[in-house]
Amino acid sequence: MAASDEFKEQIKEGKIVEALTMALGEAIELEITTWVSTEGSGESTPHRPQPGYCMRTRMNLVDGDIENEVGTEFIGNGPYRELREFHLAQVQEGRQIIHQNLESLHQIFLTLADTMARLRQQSPSRPALNPSSPEYES
Repeated sequence: MAASDEFKEQIKEGKIVEALTMALGEAIELEITTWVSTEGSGESTPHRPQPGYCMRTRMNLVDGDIENEVGTEFIGNGPYRELREFHLAQVQEGRQIIHQNLESLHQIFLTLADTMARLRQQSPSRPALNPSSPEYES
């Protein structure tokens, strides 16, 4: 199950804290892979690039780590060097997506905290209804 589907499922089940925890965990790391599929690759071959035919960038926002891997076919006079700009554009777009996702999570947490504070304020002042009391109406 994809992370977004799992998030939606947890929300439907009322597991808000678990859903937000999972979303935050997914939001801190991004991996972008650009690779060239070779002849004959298809459903029968694994979805892994062959050595030298891959560019990969992994960003971890918590640790501040950025790892780059550039295959030999993308450097120098390699036949796929023009794909470097495409990969860099994808990395930049990925950074923007992460920023937007974190901003959305921030807004969700603020809304949740505000809702929880309001519920706490209302709880003590609102007496529990007793079915035998005159205030209780059927």
